[in-house]
Order: sequence, then C-alpha cells, then structure tokens
Amino acid sequence: MRVFDELIHLSAKASSIDKLPFEPFLLKKGLEKKPTKFEITFIIKQDRYRYGFEYNENIISKEWLYRKSLSREVALFLREKDVIENYPGLKGNKNVINAAIEATRNNALFISFCDAFNIEEAKTIFQWFGNFNITDGLNTDRDELTTISIMDNKKYRKKIEDYLDRFNFGFDSIEVLTKEFDESDLPQGLSKTARKRLTNHLRGKKSYKVFTEHSIYSSKGVKTKEKASWSLMENESSGTIKAFHLSGPILSALLNGGVLVIDEIEAKMHPNLTREIINSFLIKENNPNNAQLIFATHDTNLLTYSDLRRDQIYFSEKNKWESTEIYSLSDFVYLNETNKHGNSQFEKERPDTDKEKRYVEGRYGAIPIIGNFTLNNSK
Repeated sequence: MRVFDELIHLSAKASSIDKLPFEPFLLKKGLEKKPTKFEITFIIKQDRYRYGFEYNENIISKEWLYRKSLSREVALFLREKDVIENYPGLKGNKNVINAAIEATRNNALFISFCDAFNIEEAKTIFQWFGNFNITDGLNTDRDELTTISIMDNKKYRKKIEDYLDRFNFGFDSIEVLTKEFDESDLPQGLSKTARKRLTNHLRGKKSYKVFTEHSIYSSKGVKTKEKASWSLMENESSGTIKAFHLSGPILSALLNGGVLVIDEIEAKMHPNLTREIINSFLIKENNPNNAQLIFATHDTNLLTYSDLRRDQIYFSEKNKWESTEIYSLSDFVYLNETNKHGNSQFEKERPDTDKEKRYVEGRYGAIPIIGNFTLNNSK
C-alpha cells in the first residue's frame, strides 16, 4: 500500500531514467518476469472509482480508471504501454488532457500527470489520496510530527487530550515545547564540515520536545498540588509513547474521513487499548465521516472481543509455493445435516462464535505449522 501510494504521488516528479520499485515473486518459475499489478476501488461522494496499473522495472505497461455513478461502470481512460485512450466521461479540458497524454513518460503514471496539469477529475482523486495515510505500528516516530502539528489547533488539541485521557495513562496533561534551532544543541565531536552542513540545514527551523505532567502524592498516598514534569520519550512506556504518536493520525481520520492503514497495530500496546482504537472507528458517533481503518495484527483476542463483522476479518496464509493469499471469515460455510427433503444445508459462521478459539484450533487456517522442539543432551 505504501509503494502504491508513493508511486501515485511521486510519479510525475521522477526523471525518465528512474527505475520503478519492482520486486517480482521469485519462488515460482515464470513469475519473476510478470509485472506487478495494483488496483484500488474507492468512493468519493456518490461515485465509485476503480483505478489500477501494471508495471515492471522500466515501464508502466497498463493503466486504467473507471467510474460508476448511478448507472453502469464506464471507462475514463485506458492505457496499453505508450497508447493512452481517454473517453468523454473524463472530466477536464480536452486540450489539457491531450497535453497530459503527450507529457506522460513510459515510466510514469498518467493519473499523476493529469493532476500535474490540473485536470479536474484527477485533482478530485488526489484529494482523496491526500487522506490515505499509512503508518508502521512498530515504529511510529514519523507520526509524532503529525500529532504535534495537529496540536497547534486548539480544537484538535482538546480532542487529543480527551482521547488520551480515556486510556488513563497516569499523566494529568501533556505539553509540547518548541524553540528555535541553536548550534549549541548539536552533539560534541562533530567535524567542522559536518557541523557547518547541519547548521546551514537547521538554521531557522524549530525543534520540539514533549513533556507529560504528573501529580505528586503525599507519603500517605494523597494527591497534592505539586507536579512533576518529564520527557515523554525518556520516561513514559513504549505503549504510552505509541498512543500519543498515533493519536493525531487516528483523530484526523475520525474527524475528517479518509483511510488509515496501520501495520502491527497491537505492537507495544495492551489488548484493551488496541480494541478501543478499533472500535472507535465502528461507532458512528465517533466516526461521522466514515473513516476507514485497515490494520494487520497478530492479536487473536480481537477475533472475539472486537466488534468486527465477519466480512471485516481477513486471514493471510502462504500457499504451497510460499505466495501469500488472503481470504475472509465470511467465506467460511459449514455443512449441516441434510433436511427432510434430503438437501444439504449450509450455514455461515455465527456472530457469537468464539472465533479466537476456532482460529487457534486451526479451523480457519492461517496458523504457523510448528514442528517438535526438544532439547536432547545425549551425545
């Protein structure tokens, strides 16, 4: 998803000799030369779009865009290598669209050049992709900047404070201190060249540090008016730090809509905290603009204790040649006893089933096959 998103945003800015991020499947003969294919279906207001492309290391071999409104799905443009055919349904000035076609390189996406040429439909699509955000649940440092920038807005700051307060992390408040860059902040031991280069790069920029404030208690355990303040990064737990980092992207999605993708969502966090984050997207009052959360997890508790529907749960499993496939829990049906007419009866998984138990038992697949492991000290 990150590669897909970056290709769309950076394609028009690359040069004609740049290689594309092509990583073919290498474990089955014949597939190492097949192109990579991406396709996404998304909804903007009343229109459903289907956009995709295929590519190898050097060229975009295919690209397509379809739109479905109230009637049938119609093609807006179709591309086969160097030939791009646009259709009347594509919104924008015809002459500008033709100019974008002429400008599109064989290693760049036409949709990206449409946006660069300010073609109406492409701009609408790129606005949607502007709310398509991806984060790594194991390393959320880059999300800290998002959260801090959001906290500059008083309205969002209060919502972040309320959001963090729900989880009872123990601190009374959170503060972000900023200051102008000072050369004295650079570490000692840098060479003159490195110090000069960093100083030129950082001059005029601001640095920041996040502090949490805690109450101090008397010897009898009674809260006093005294406070202790310390660095979030240096003194709080990894789970608290991650919750702060993700609070900005999560609340931004919930308040503005869009798609938030989190890999390893449960890393460093208590299962109850993970469950609450997921369920906040499922409650209409919390999610008025229909934001979508897509996440990968190893936390099997979520199968039973989150409020996810069967069709919202997917498993991933390697096939016999080690290619990963995904399938939904809603695909599972069970054969019951035949009825009085001799017909077989099929039943889907019941919503109240202990899905975690069934998963661990191997009924859904997608579990590691673990061999025997014994310590044999004999010679």
